[in-house]
Amino acid sequence: MDTDSLIKRILKSVFFKQAENKAGRYAGNASKLYKLVSDVAGKLKTAGLKGNLAGVQQNVLLLIRMVKAYASGEYRGVQWKSMLSIVAVLIYFVSPIDLIPDFLPIIGISDDVALIVWLIKNLGEEIQKFSVWEKSEKTINIG
Repeated sequence: MDTDSLIKRILKSVFFKQAENKAGRYAGNASKLYKLVSDVAGKLKTAGLKGNLAGVQQNVLLLIRMVKAYASGEYRGVQWKSMLSIVAVLIYFVSPIDLIPDFLPIIGISDDVALIVWLIKNLGEEIQKFSVWEKSEKTINIG
């Protein structure tokens, strides 16, 4: 199955629709966002995204920092629709039961990885904007 058809199947799946439905409630609630990023960080530790997937792990860590900055109110330079997409993808990412259940060795995380790659590709400009902001904030805060 090619990546495009996998992404189409994921986006049309009942599992992703459920994640989208939850995204609005999460995006407007800082405590839910903090719990979500904690769950995502926990899954990253157990997922073992190494080798060729190390870049995906770095992108997920960037999304975690972006959502945390949004939840704290430090960063609001992202469109609401984009934040909903990010939150929906992260909810899907942490869900053990999705299009390809995570308990299946190796293949179980493939849909999650494909969805993260799709998100980074589609929201690349906004994510890059956050990355630039984050670097400038660290420079300012360090002195």
